[in-house]
Amino acid sequence: MDEVRVARPMEYEHGDGMSAEVDVKQQVREFYDRVGWQMVEGDLYQNAHYEDLRPVSSEYIHRCHLRVARHLKSSGRFMLDAGSGPIQYPEYLRYSQGYRFRVCADISIVALQEARKRIGDHGLFVVADVANLPFKDEVFEGVVSLHTIHHLPEAQHGQAYQGLYRVLARHSTAAVVNGWPTSRLMQVFNPLVRLANRLRSFAQRRLGRSASQPEVAQVAKKAKPANKKKAPKGTFTQRHGVSWVKNEIGGRMPVEIRVWRSVSVRFLRALVHPWLGGRWFLRILFRLEERFPHYFGENGQYPLILITKD
Repeated sequence: MDEVRVARPMEYEHGDGMSAEVDVKQQVREFYDRVGWQMVEGDLYQNAHYEDLRPVSSEYIHRCHLRVARHLKSSGRFMLDAGSGPIQYPEYLRYSQGYRFRVCADISIVALQEARKRIGDHGLFVVADVANLPFKDEVFEGVVSLHTIHHLPEAQHGQAYQGLYRVLARHSTAAVVNGWPTSRLMQVFNPLVRLANRLRSFAQRRLGRSASQPEVAQVAKKAKPANKKKAPKGTFTQRHGVSWVKNEIGGRMPVEIRVWRSVSVRFLRALVHPWLGGRWFLRILFRLEERFPHYFGENGQYPLILITKD
């Protein structure tokens, strides 16, 4: 039987700051076990609250998700999904189609249970801390980590990147998606976003209606905690900027910063609407991102950070 070679169980060293780091990880695990990966309606998780799933944005979101697959090997034995969650969106399934096994590593048991429902025997499921991956060196021909590293304590971000590089096979690529703490492009549009939100609120008040939210956000509010304890309201995030990735990570391994998606959910919900030609605007934006992937990767909201091992 094929297995991923496991080095040793996850270990924590004791010392200053370790208690706080363990507390952060416990908070993240608790949030996703009890809130984030709970189904709220149909096949939507509560975590869908943080994405724009309106029809006007669906084509753009879909095409951005598929960008990851371009940079992975099309086939192999093992692909690592570090911080897999439940493999939330259908496009995520494509990344491992040509691999024998998709190895889902996540700190949340609920996430792994949900991932097993989606991929069954195609998956191997490991409860693991992405900053302390329990795998042997160079066993994965493909690696993805989507919106995960920013949930780690700041001091462990570099350690997480180093771990992904360590387990990556030679002549292979790892794809990491996270958000920047600030986006130059979104800063330019922030005044317009605020104005649009104020005008919408004003119009709704004049019409005697409460401020509405996108449909997915309304559905997400229905999520119930897995037990009767008070559910956590949010989770920990810490992000680094472009210079940190180039200097700290680029100094240790080959790194390329390309665009995954240049605009934020806040931008989409405020300014992209069918009656404003939103679908066509996003098609033009996607073409620009394709033409200038490095510019939009460094200045947009969400970079696609590619790590190669030759």
